[in-house]
Amino acid sequence: MKQLRITVAGQTFDVTVETLGGNCAAPVAAPAPAPVAAPVTVAAPVTMAAPAPTAAPAPAAGAGTPIQSPLAGKVVSLDVKPGTAVKEGDQVLTLEAMKMNTVIYAPAAGTVTSFCVAPGDTVAENQPLAYLG
Repeated sequence: MKQLRITVAGQTFDVTVETLGGNCAAPVAAPAPAPVAAPVTVAAPVTMAAPAPTAAPAPAAGAGTPIQSPLAGKVVSLDVKPGTAVKEGDQVLTLEAMKMNTVIYAPAAGTVTSFCVAPGDTVAENQPLAYLG
């Protein structure tokens, strides 16, 4: 989820937008359709309260610990294979953003159970890249 501020016809709104990830194994519950409100004419600026933070969805049972992307970019390489045992801090994959490579390291010791991305895929910030079991 990302917090965004948008301005429409001179009015400013704070909104929360769900970012949809790639082909990862962790299920995401389908959001309920948002109700459509009739247009409203407002004479004065409206101040909206900040929405309450929401918890991130939990990974699927048995999916393990997600390795999330710290930035938006493109997957350059998967540096280990699924089933590889890694220690905390071991190199798992490489991302490229703005012509610079960023190495993604294992956040904890475990076994890489699956990758959610492939080389050449574009990823968003906080998108799951792989899972550790």
